[in-house]
Amino acid sequence: MLQPKRVKYRRPHGLSYEGVATKGNTVEFGEWGLQATTGAYLTDHQIEAARIVLARYTDRAGKIWIRIFPHLAKTKKPAEVRMGSGKGSPEGWVAVVKAGKILFEIGGINDELAQKALHQAGFKLPVRTKIVKRTKALSEEEKLQMEEAHESLLDEIKAEDQIQVETVSDTGNEAPVEKEGE
Repeated sequence: MLQPKRVKYRRPHGLSYEGVATKGNTVEFGEWGLQATTGAYLTDHQIEAARIVLARYTDRAGKIWIRIFPHLAKTKKPAEVRMGSGKGSPEGWVAVVKAGKILFEIGGINDELAQKALHQAGFKLPVRTKIVKRTKALSEEEKLQMEEAHESLLDEIKAEDQIQVETVSDTGNEAPVEKEGE
């Protein structure tokens, strides 16, 4: 799961998700984005679930950008502990998401598939979302360059899938496997 490598303070003060996002509220990298219309804390598990949906729905074609990261540790006191005696220990990590924040971006695949994938990913999140298109237009050259990069990645994945793995015998009773070209 996503979490920071190290933090300055183990048990931070809470950050508010009320209000409107002033940064990270435009699609910068891909062609389509998933934008939050309400604010909330998104846990590392929820972000990972949405990422998995995007990867599976697009068959790992195109490129996916995750624009949020769980920097904030949420603390919790153990059950049946009396009041007082300090703050609880960290339980998990959350990303603070305000209304208007772009959560995920996708590019390099056809528009209909990208919209469907983002729509499905929105179901995994505890915020209301909408799908937005990039307002800053990509030139045809940039679009072709992005699609070409993703096509080469697809070719590499397909090549890896076609590699046949040789099984090694643990009993020694099986007949030897003949390799092609011998």
